[in-house]
Amino acid sequence: MSSLVPQSCLWIADFQDVLKESTIALEKLQELSFCGIPCEGGLRCLCWKILLNYLPLERASWTSILAKQRELYSQFLREMIIQPGIAKANMGVSREDVTFEDHPLNPNPDSRWNTYFKDNEVLLQIDKDVRRLCPDISFFQRATEYPCRLILDPQNEFETLRKRVEQTTLKSQTVARNRSGVTNMSSPHKNAAPSSLNEYEGMNEIVGPLYYTFATDPNSEWKEHAEADTFFCFTNLMAEIRDNFIKSLDDSQCGITYKMEKVYSTLKEKDVELYLKLQEQNIKPQFFAFRWLTLLLSQEFLLPDVIRIWDSLFADDNRFDFLLLVCCAMLILIREQLLEGDFTVNMRLLQDYPITDVCQILQKAKELQDSK
Repeated sequence: MSSLVPQSCLWIADFQDVLKESTIALEKLQELSFCGIPCEGGLRCLCWKILLNYLPLERASWTSILAKQRELYSQFLREMIIQPGIAKANMGVSREDVTFEDHPLNPNPDSRWNTYFKDNEVLLQIDKDVRRLCPDISFFQRATEYPCRLILDPQNEFETLRKRVEQTTLKSQTVARNRSGVTNMSSPHKNAAPSSLNEYEGMNEIVGPLYYTFATDPNSEWKEHAEADTFFCFTNLMAEIRDNFIKSLDDSQCGITYKMEKVYSTLKEKDVELYLKLQEQNIKPQFFAFRWLTLLLSQEFLLPDVIRIWDSLFADDNRFDFLLLVCCAMLILIREQLLEGDFTVNMRLLQDYPITDVCQILQKAKELQDSK
């Protein structure tokens, strides 16, 4: 692949030429995207949808597929946010009163109420994650331009997700309040070295950059459906990286432990002195690479830099093999500090990576890739 520093005008024209073809040349799109996708004209939004297999390569089918998927998402909303036993006839769903066979105390595992209570547990985790997602970015603190009318209409007899969550007790140890009275959810990742994530933890860090990118699309017609498009792109992305979140696969070749060790084995090959230094200080990859890999570096850099890194990751034909090289490049680029530091200093460096030009990291990772 070519240089990671494209020329602006020609760069945009190259993307436009590829995207206007009746059948998108995927390899060409990947090559261009690897070097960074321009945000002008909604190019990044469109490219990500193609690279994440949400949109097919045939342009003619885009309109029908988008309409179908967005309607499917609306159907999911109707099914997921309605409390069992409550519905509105004018929404196309006939009212179903609570019966003896299906009531809140029904122990039957097939009971819709049983599913409802289990969903509440998931919603509580989602609520905590949403609250702590990018708290310093105003975009994530203000209301969306396109709220779900199904939920907000006061005439509808729906219990909103917010109300459901408010009725669930938050564990006191997960919540702290600062002097301004703002709730601050403690992160399970930032200063920890866990062996694995639970089924849901960290997924908000994957959703955030996707939704931000789609919800800031200059094309209002596409921006209106950012939530639905994010859902399906997130689903496709998680299908590719889900092994990182499954504890039973940690030690398999597709699991997170293998990938963390791969970062170190690559470092040993490329910079044995630095590798031996980290080994000598007993700095295991789990202490930092776990978070780097599982969350696709989304907690290590500012949001615009994360988005730039993801351009290259999504364009990777081997699906995130390049991420291992990016992690290795991050280590090499701070090698002098790591070689001079003791265990405490180096752990602080690795768990709070210094502000860096991410293009420099990507360029180094590309050099490592080319030297194989």
